[in-house]
Formats: sequence, C-alpha cells, structure tokens
Amino acid sequence: MAGRGLLRRGARARLLVVGLLAVLVLVSGCSWVSGLFGSSTPTETSTPVSVFEVAIGQCFNPPTGPPTVELSDLTSVSCTAPHTQESYASPTYKAPAGGDDSIYPGDAALVAFAKGSCAQSFTPYVGVSYLDSSLFFTYLLPSARSWEQGKDRTVLCFVTTTGKPLTATVKGSKL
Repeated sequence: MAGRGLLRRGARARLLVVGLLAVLVLVSGCSWVSGLFGSSTPTETSTPVSVFEVAIGQCFNPPTGPPTVELSDLTSVSCTAPHTQESYASPTYKAPAGGDDSIYPGDAALVAFAKGSCAQSFTPYVGVSYLDSSLFFTYLLPSARSWEQGKDRTVLCFVTTTGKPLTATVKGSKL
C-alpha cells in the first residue's frame, strides 16, 4: 500500500502541473494563438516612405504638425488600418506643345496640370466620377529643387476623405 500512495501523490502532482500549464496557456495563449491564425483586429503599423517611392494603392495618414513647403517622407499605413489618403495616380508633367520639359514651369502650371491629371485619373481608380463621389483628391507637386536636382517631373495624386477615416482601399469602391 505504501507504493500505491506514492503513485497517487505523484499522479496528483503531475495533474496539478499539467493543470497549471493549461491555465497558463489559456490565459497567455490568446495572443499566441491569434498570432498563429491571424488577428481579427488590424494593427496600425506606420512606415515612413520616401515621396519618390510612393506606390499606387498605398494608404497614408497626412503629416502632423505645421504645414511644410517640402516633404521628403510620408507615413504609410495598411489600407485596413484607419487612414485618410490613398495614392492612385502619378502622372508625369509634360510641357505644352513646343515647351521645354527641362525648365521648371512654376507652381501655377504644375497646379493646373495636377488638377486636370488627378481629376482624369480619379474615375478609373475609384469607379465613379469625381463629381459623384463622396471622396476628394489632393496632390503633391515636384519642388523647384527636386525638378532641377533630380529631374523630378511626377505629380502624386491622393484620394482623400475629410470625414470618417477609411479602413479599406477605395480602388473600385464607387464611394
């Protein structure tokens, strides 16, 4: 009988250890299990992206703080995370017939080009006319310095919202 009692105490001790491990796994394992199978809640991870490396379809939140004349980086986020902007076009400026593309055309000419090009690219990307959309667009222009130094001729067009943040891509959304 003495041997049986030891076996029972040893079995109880193992059962207690297994039970404690099970509780620990249940309590701490939720994040581990969701890491294995994916989380239903998107986590917002922001990544700095050079304005020269912005890809069509990337989502962003605008810079915080006072407005700056020149931007070198933007804050990219997953399109499933709350965001207010999405890049949708990057037209290259072409001087009007007979014009020289190597000469900086000035802000007025670039603004006119950006407004026309971004408006024209809006419908194919969003799936509805800009005039019928609940969304807006904005753009970034090449600076005089980047024009001269880096031969930067690209305008970046962004779909934007001034209301509730977006949590999905606007491509084909017809919003």
